[in-house]
Amino acid sequence: MRVDKYLWCTRYFKTRNQATVACKKGQVKVNGDAVKPSRELYILDIVDVRKNQINYKLKVNDIPTSRVGAKLVDIYRTDITPKTEFETQDLLKYSKDYYRKKGTGRPTKKDRRDIDDYTSEEE
Repeated sequence: MRVDKYLWCTRYFKTRNQATVACKKGQVKVNGDAVKPSRELYILDIVDVRKNQINYKLKVNDIPTSRVGAKLVDIYRTDITPKTEFETQDLLKYSKDYYRKKGTGRPTKKDRRDIDDYTSEEE
């Protein structure tokens, strides 16, 4: 089965086109090599997928005939993603909450006070 079709069948991407684009961008690797969307996938291959800043690592157990339901996905793949990948995602979430986005307007009163406190400490 093609890599892009496998990723779509096992519900890692919502559409097959998204899986194809990810392969073309180099976000999908099979056994450590970046692959094209048409690369054939075999049982016991290791697939690395970078999605949402997480590097998922999958072991192919079986090849599905078509797209499968969410409950049946574990029959066709084993998720061997290290736990550290998910921990770094949590840290990114917290850091995004703390910083303001560029272009969100003037600083709030609290931001202004924090800036004043920071500059007065240096003097």
